[in-house]
Amino acid sequence: MSIEAKLQELGLEIPPAPSPAGNYVPYVRTGNLVYVAGTLPLKDGQLTHTGKVGGERSVEEGREAARVCALNALASLKAAVGGLENIKRIVFVNGFVNGVPDFSDSPQVLNGASDLLVELLGEKGKHARAAVAVAGLPRGATVEIQVVAEV
Repeated sequence: MSIEAKLQELGLEIPPAPSPAGNYVPYVRTGNLVYVAGTLPLKDGQLTHTGKVGGERSVEEGREAARVCALNALASLKAAVGGLENIKRIVFVNGFVNGVPDFSDSPQVLNGASDLLVELLGEKGKHARAAVAVAGLPRGATVEIQVVAEV
């Protein structure tokens, strides 16, 4: 089954690629790797999730935010390589969770992104990952991810 068909089956769609919010580009392709800039949980240009996990946001809400981030990262990848079928594999996901002090469940939050990538891409979606709690993220976002993909 194609990635687009899987998206449709899940009731999801790849949004338009997010625009940079500063003096950087949304992705850089070098050789057979594409580095996607930090991606926030945006839909229609608005943050879907703000606030700290372990405070005003639950781990499950953090997982949902991570899924939205993954869809936006896939949008940038699609723009970079002309289609999701051109992704050979997801190499690395670097995830940041806006957490309360001493928050230690970042891996569970980032599973929202990782699970979606594997669900959509199968074996090609399995990746190395870092999941780090931080004191704050741009615009108060709940999660931010960076993705490296082989194409």
